[in-house]
Amino acid sequence: MWKTIVRRFIILIPQLVILSLFIFMLAEAMPGDALRGRVPPDSPPQMLEELRELYGLNDPWYVQYGRWVRSVVVERDFGRSIAHGGRPVMDVVQGRIGNTVRLSLLTTLFTYMIAIPLGILAGRKRGKPIDRGIMIYTFVALSMPTVVLAVINLLIWGFGVTVPIPLTPYEINTGIFPVTGSVDARAVAGTLAYYWSRIQHLILPAITLASISTVGIIYFLRSEIIDYETSDFVITARSKGVPEKNIYRHHILRNAILPIAGGMGGIISGLFGGSVFIETVFSYPGMGELFLSSIVGRDFPVVNMLTMFFAVLLVVSVLVSDIIITIVDPRIRIK
Repeated sequence: MWKTIVRRFIILIPQLVILSLFIFMLAEAMPGDALRGRVPPDSPPQMLEELRELYGLNDPWYVQYGRWVRSVVVERDFGRSIAHGGRPVMDVVQGRIGNTVRLSLLTTLFTYMIAIPLGILAGRKRGKPIDRGIMIYTFVALSMPTVVLAVINLLIWGFGVTVPIPLTPYEINTGIFPVTGSVDARAVAGTLAYYWSRIQHLILPAITLASISTVGIIYFLRSEIIDYETSDFVITARSKGVPEKNIYRHHILRNAILPIAGGMGGIISGLFGGSVFIETVFSYPGMGELFLSSIVGRDFPVVNMLTMFFAVLLVVSVLVSDIIITIVDPRIRIK
């Protein structure tokens, strides 16, 4: 196993180099530059040229790429963000990593809490009304665009108005969850109200993202349970008079859930990538929202850094999935 882990990390290096080069060339091929729209239209050409020279935008693309790679590898410096007043890229991204990590972890928790019970019910009650209802849910969640589902959840659970209570100085908000931001600006850091506010701001985007992430797990778990019901060892257990409850618990469910446990790493990495639209709709200050705004604002240093982060996360998550499946299933060994 250790040889496989080392081999995967060695293979990761050329993959990241090729990916970073491809992203950098695409950024260079786009019309205009990062200063477009960030300086007044009536600015003198000399000022614009000085800014381009300051940020190294006049250099050839391979010079800019080489300078970026050298600064990342040698100096551990990802450059400075043009869209954020020349702040270091790491400072810009560092303020968003915690928000996206919390969102992804809570979404993963919701995903498994919803998908596993529904998948088991659909598999055990195959062809019955409850199974058809679950399949309708998966069909709707799968066919509905992420943005539309986010807007629906926003309208149902989050959009509210402040209504005064008659004859009292109090008022009530008809919204259940906050619809924007990551924490209440009035909350004092370190207090119980501060942490509760963070949880409240996470609920709505996490539920929306989990509603879509559950589809694959439900389908897979349902099909695995149905397949194992007709397997030889299950038929043998039934012929020996083993109670049906024990058959499902120790023979069917135990084997059907193994691949899902192994796919946890891939699900978490997918949530990081899928949070782009969710964070944008809910104005949640995470890496996904930063990634999209950086593309629109042509902030290439931030785009390159986030692209490399997502690529490393994807490769590492696949490796983690392989390790998890070898731990939970002793029959499988990575060679």
